[in-house]
Amino acid sequence: MLAGIDLDLVAGEVHALVGENGAGKSTLARIMAGLTAPDGGTMTLDGAGYVPAGKRAAADAGVRLCLQELSVTDTLTVAESIFLEALPRRFGLLLDRVRLNAQAQPLMAAVGLGALDPALPMAALGVGQRQLVEIAAALARPCRLLILDEPTAALTRTETDLLFAEIRRLRAAGTTVVYISHRLEEIGEIADRVTILRDGVLMATLPAATTPADALIHLMVGRAVDERRPSARRPPQQEVALRVVGLRAGAAVRDVSFEVRRGEILGLSGLMGAGRTETLRAIFGADRRDAGEIFVSDDGTSGVTAVPMRGPAEAVRRGLAFVTEDRKAEGLLPPLPLAANLTLARLGAVADRFGFLRRADERNTADVWRKRLAIRSAGAGQPAGELSGGNQQKVIIARWLFRGSEIFLFDEPTRGIDVGARNEIYRLLWELADDGKAVVVASSDLRELLLLCDRIVVLSRGLVSGSFERPAFCQAALTAAAFAEHRSPRAAATAAGASV
Repeated sequence: MLAGIDLDLVAGEVHALVGENGAGKSTLARIMAGLTAPDGGTMTLDGAGYVPAGKRAAADAGVRLCLQELSVTDTLTVAESIFLEALPRRFGLLLDRVRLNAQAQPLMAAVGLGALDPALPMAALGVGQRQLVEIAAALARPCRLLILDEPTAALTRTETDLLFAEIRRLRAAGTTVVYISHRLEEIGEIADRVTILRDGVLMATLPAATTPADALIHLMVGRAVDERRPSARRPPQQEVALRVVGLRAGAAVRDVSFEVRRGEILGLSGLMGAGRTETLRAIFGADRRDAGEIFVSDDGTSGVTAVPMRGPAEAVRRGLAFVTEDRKAEGLLPPLPLAANLTLARLGAVADRFGFLRRADERNTADVWRKRLAIRSAGAGQPAGELSGGNQQKVIIARWLFRGSEIFLFDEPTRGIDVGARNEIYRLLWELADDGKAVVVASSDLRELLLLCDRIVVLSRGLVSGSFERPAFCQAALTAAAFAEHRSPRAAATAAGASV
């Protein structure tokens, strides 16, 4: 939905595009990249008419797009994904893997993936790494206009710095970069100008370096957004809800120990590849655990009990909830209605004794939770895939609340969510903790963890490298811990109990 957008892009500039989910940013990007045909209006590129018939035509003209919704194929290698449109061949037929991998390495290094094996399958990569592979693929061919849609949504500050260095190199070479992001603190740092959209209308184009974030937010949402930690939060309880001891899972989780109390929000921080996501997946039983024990509180009186956690079904029975970083691929069934997605973890409550769903009960349940969590939708029957990112996240949280979960594991809870919806998610997490739930949040955004959490555990290459407790948070110390030289696995595991 766009309403008469007039936008000029200058060669060799970084032009930021901001707005709430549904404001029209991605639609505008897709039109420029040839993925969506406009209903009206004209586009010119270097003074000539520009009417791309599709993504390939746009790419041939030098316009390339990296979408927020990843389009990688798990069975391809990293190098194949980068050069999919121009794979090097021997004798015009056979794939030249030696040349392919050699050509991929400088592009991977440019986006911070230099330590990765180009022959690694995409299935082995996390969301942030996949995002960087897509950007590397966009750089594989000369481009005049590069459109990046939420490129840092799953990146840590360190990976973001590497990406920014590459963006500045492109700008210096005369490439125009359209930079779409919900992380407003990045806009003044990387962009020359910023355009604000609201409900498909262009509100203003302003100089990025001198426009404060508050002014951008007001133009985006029409109101002030208060992103401050509540002063009246209840302190965490003494009862331990979840204890992890000596967890090992594959190469990513080498020896992780920590505990989280009821009413506490515990953050998991660390660089890309530190093992944040893999730790949560192993706890939930989504990935196989090689070693270690997981203890869960049963009833609030008998302490914690070791559980085998053989799979997600057992984790759900034990009161655990997992909110994945990839909502559409792993957290939702996008074509199904909101009501079906919301009641998915507790179907027995909306079914009769023969197992047949009671559709009226399903809709009524969904309506109750829609109101309770302020889920904005056209109704309980609207497909979940049509909702904004923030409302999709609320549907998943409502699912686990309806289930009665007591321990919530969040992986990148605000990935791809605009500033207004992000604040609503934060408040939901604080409410969960105030209601006595135990909350674990893995995030690449250290600023987010500093705002949300009562305690932060830092991971580095699958080991615990430090534990920090509010109010003694120190951003420099947290960053140093992420880069820490690794001690012995046993010493690193013991660090989970230390407070700095």
